[in-house]
Amino acid sequence: MTVTKEAVLERLRTVNGPDFTGNIVELGLLSDIFIADGKVFFSITVPAARAQEMEPLRAAAERVVKAIPGVTGAVVALTAEKKGGGMEAPVPPRPAAPRPQPAPAARPAPHAPASHSQGKRGVPGIASIIAVASGKGGVGKSTTAVNIALGLAANGLKVGVLDADIYGPSMPRLLNIHGRPETVDGKVLKPMQNYGLKVMSMGFLVDEETPMIWRGPMVMSALTQMLREVEWGPLDVLVVDMPPGTGDAQLTMAQQVPLAGAVIVSTPQDLALIDARKGLNMFKKVDVPLLGIVENMSYFIAPDTGKRYDIFGHGGARKEAERLGVTFLGEVPLEMGIRESSDAGTPVTVTKPDGVEAKIYRDIAAKVWTRLQEEKGAAEAAVPSIVFE
Repeated sequence: MTVTKEAVLERLRTVNGPDFTGNIVELGLLSDIFIADGKVFFSITVPAARAQEMEPLRAAAERVVKAIPGVTGAVVALTAEKKGGGMEAPVPPRPAAPRPQPAPAARPAPHAPASHSQGKRGVPGIASIIAVASGKGGVGKSTTAVNIALGLAANGLKVGVLDADIYGPSMPRLLNIHGRPETVDGKVLKPMQNYGLKVMSMGFLVDEETPMIWRGPMVMSALTQMLREVEWGPLDVLVVDMPPGTGDAQLTMAQQVPLAGAVIVSTPQDLALIDARKGLNMFKKVDVPLLGIVENMSYFIAPDTGKRYDIFGHGGARKEAERLGVTFLGEVPLEMGIRESSDAGTPVTVTKPDGVEAKIYRDIAAKVWTRLQEEKGAAEAAVPSIVFE
């Protein structure tokens, strides 16, 4: 059964707007609606200050759309990017902060260039560890992390991936790896491998449908073992797929792991960027260099018409990077092929290496590597040299 935009709008007219004033269609709160292969994509404009209390409205819209005959799925996001009927205007953005200039005064004091790794033991065989993080779940962080790792490998580096999301490990499915890891002398685990990556995940140690109900200390113990009790071997980079959010586990991970830098993944809308800022600030507080921001689900190109849809807005992450003086690493489109290949465990970076999406990820990976070398160079340049006369 073909799903039409009119049918979707008709159902959405049954969803009350904020404070029960009319419905979300008549209030003009909806973005363009796009339908592809039975899946419906759109966003709802709400005031940023009321984002949390608007979640039931989003869920209601998603629920009524999924109930339409012929609909196989729905992606509904909240955004505060434009003015909607009857809604207050978004808070004007603060003036853009000036970009930091590479002057000596802007560098840390000579005694603190490596403060982000002080008190943190390195991992034998691993040259650099980088985190891929997000302020919230559902922004495509894990898919981005695995494709950045594959992009780094495609650029000639030896790469590993640590799936640090204990409660929702994604790497076994994303990389199509099954089975249990072997041990070396019954003590150290051998990482699993596929597509040239060495990988460790809690998903290899427990069944996919087994819920993890561990508390903080148990989580940190498991993460420590997966990081330090694994035979990673010589690696240029270990990519850590961080848990979403900025809770205790994430902060402790950032404090205890010798991270050489962090990549933040966000979608374009203002509400996602609010959470992305939390992630940025978390890494700043523990002196982990920010390698840059990736805007995921940046835009959608209709496969039948070639028309571009900015379903969740566009350019928000780039503007945020400019405001904060952080490198903007690139835009990843909302592409059905990326989702399908990820679900199948065949990432586009390796299955379609000549495709547009694979090139985007390789370019992002190259920028990440460049930023990593810049941070290393800056830290080494700031170390004082002792001269005996």
